Amino acid sequence: MAYPKAQILKSKPSLFVKKGSKAARPGGVAALYEKLGLLTPTDFLLHFPLRYEDETCLQAIGSARPYASLNVEGEVTQADVTYRPRKYLTAKLRDDSGEIALRWINFYPNQLQQMQVGKRWRVRGEVRPGFNGLEMVHPRVSRPGAPLPNTLTPVYPSTEGLTQKAIRARIEAALQAADIDDTLPDSIRERLGLLPFGQAIKSLHRPAPDACVADLEQRTHPAWIRVKFDELLAQQISLADAREARRQKKAQPLPKIKKSESLVEQMLKSLPFELTAAQKRVVDEIHADMALDFPMHRLLQGDVGSGKTVVAALAAMRAVEHGKQAVVMAPTEILAEQHFLKFSAWAQALGLQCVWLSSGLSAPIKRKNLAAIASGQAQLIVGTQALIQQGVNFFDLGLVIVDEQHRFGVSQRLALSHKAEQANATALSPGLYPHQLTMSATPIPRTLAMTFFADLDVSVIDERPPGRTPIKTKLVSANRREEVIEGVRQAVTEGGQVYWVCPLVEESEALELQTAKDTHALLTQALAGLTVGLIHGRLSSQDKAAVMHAFSAGELAVLVATTVIEVGVDVPNASLMVIEHAERFGLAQLHQLRGRVGRGSRESICLLLFEKPLSQEAQTRLKAMYETDDGFEIARRDLQLRGPGEFLGARQSGLALLRFADFEADAQWLAQAQDLATELRQHQPEVAQKHKDRWMQGREAFLNG
Repeated sequence: MAYPKAQILKSKPSLFVKKGSKAARPGGVAALYEKLGLLTPTDFLLHFPLRYEDETCLQAIGSARPYASLNVEGEVTQADVTYRPRKYLTAKLRDDSGEIALRWINFYPNQLQQMQVGKRWRVRGEVRPGFNGLEMVHPRVSRPGAPLPNTLTPVYPSTEGLTQKAIRARIEAALQAADIDDTLPDSIRERLGLLPFGQAIKSLHRPAPDACVADLEQRTHPAWIRVKFDELLAQQISLADAREARRQKKAQPLPKIKKSESLVEQMLKSLPFELTAAQKRVVDEIHADMALDFPMHRLLQGDVGSGKTVVAALAAMRAVEHGKQAVVMAPTEILAEQHFLKFSAWAQALGLQCVWLSSGLSAPIKRKNLAAIASGQAQLIVGTQALIQQGVNFFDLGLVIVDEQHRFGVSQRLALSHKAEQANATALSPGLYPHQLTMSATPIPRTLAMTFFADLDVSVIDERPPGRTPIKTKLVSANRREEVIEGVRQAVTEGGQVYWVCPLVEESEALELQTAKDTHALLTQALAGLTVGLIHGRLSSQDKAAVMHAFSAGELAVLVATTVIEVGVDVPNASLMVIEHAERFGLAQLHQLRGRVGRGSRESICLLLFEKPLSQEAQTRLKAMYETDDGFEIARRDLQLRGPGEFLGARQSGLALLRFADFEADAQWLAQAQDLATELRQHQPEVAQKHKDRWMQGREAFLNG
């Protein structure tokens, strides 16, 4: 089991499993370890226990208490195989203080032999109330008189086919051979009050009998603090390196045009409204970045309806007035089309060409648009992920705008990044990279921004445009549906329009949810005389566009929809939103849906219809929606509920964002890790590199992608 210390950080599974052995074959032990993410000795070192058992001393059988662990030695006084109600093995074990029952279901023949009357055994397990007193079900049995361990016994995350004994042996081998020397100088470690790394690792795998088990299992023990700080520090160093690497790349500086009237100024004059102070501030930040000679990588975030699109359009105009192209990519066709309608209207007013690209285009139109993109005839390009497919060639790309980036899969985000980097490998702009602006209507909580967006510059629109009315949110039990339908009729009578959102298109027996199709039929009948439309993800692109156009034009009074209208849809006259089975939606999704109303001067209401009984989590979500319409507060609560992986849309990657640190509980350590990362990179770069190498193997591409 030994392996060279020098290879600990770059070792392969073959160091743990002999090449050609059964364990190394497909489906063997190595595959089981790989399933747990255990490939190298370092992986085993960082595979920490879920909980601990105290086997350092023996207890008296008479001290047994329900649901507590018991470690005893005694003599078998009885053993039987029982066939009612099913076949199982029972035995009784006695010591000087009393007797306890043992029971095995699906036992092996050797277990019956093992439990011969008169034999002595050491037995450990959880005590449970049984039919005839206290018992242990499937206890562990070992030889009596064996030396007791002098540390708590760790219980590790496992998978079917791997025993705790096998995992402990591998981890023990890693502890014996691995390089667990400290990456941090003693002066820094002592300044921060951190345990030595090696001591922390050993304390988690081999805690002393007097260690506080609650602190270990709740991850508040000093050993856990060291592990979590190291992980945060490595990530901050990696993100800072990514920022520095970006600054080494070259981009075409796009400063303010010294003309009597630039495209940016022309567009500002043509707008029927004045930008808010927050929008003006953010536009200045973006334009300042675009004037630099390295690529902008800025995140523009703001609550629903805060006016991000016009800010992005002003950034696009800055690129176009320098002879560059700007591209806008959105995750859904409906959102992309909403952007296209706005951008093309602004472009037409300024004598520019804006083209649309999606998978639903007919072949002739697609060929025509691709030619316009490749020739530079099209200055503005809007579309879906079709923009990153082969065959899309840009003439001279100066700005990439990505909306709702977290809704793209990891591979799509990476593909877009690579596409943008390759776009300008032309005679026009050799070796230059486009500027990149990412937009998000899901505000990023501060701790999350510090942890995963530290390599980005962040602009925040924290002000609503004037004229936007606050949205009243009401929780309504589903048994009041008839009242709600009457409320819909009243809203339409007063000149408004209504969204009615359902979570599914067709009936699901498992969830028993009201479906969009059924709801459309019900409302068409109940609201006789009113026009009721239906839109969902299974409609063709053309049909979706037709329905949305009819609703925007006021031809439909009520629109029954699935979550395809979650983001980007802008119909100022819509004043009532009804969300069916609101308890089934995520918090951020509910907030995004609510943002489809309140976009005009009409008083707006969002009704959250729910079915009883509500789970605790559903109650928490609906309570948050009722209590606040602040997107940043909603985002903070959503992060607490879902965790960062789901919040960022990154869980599908199969890589954990942070394995050990917790955003809320470890916020103070995050700030210190950020400060130390800066200090080490400036004054001790070799220490920073060594620390990053220990933690970031195989994960850096994901975090920086």
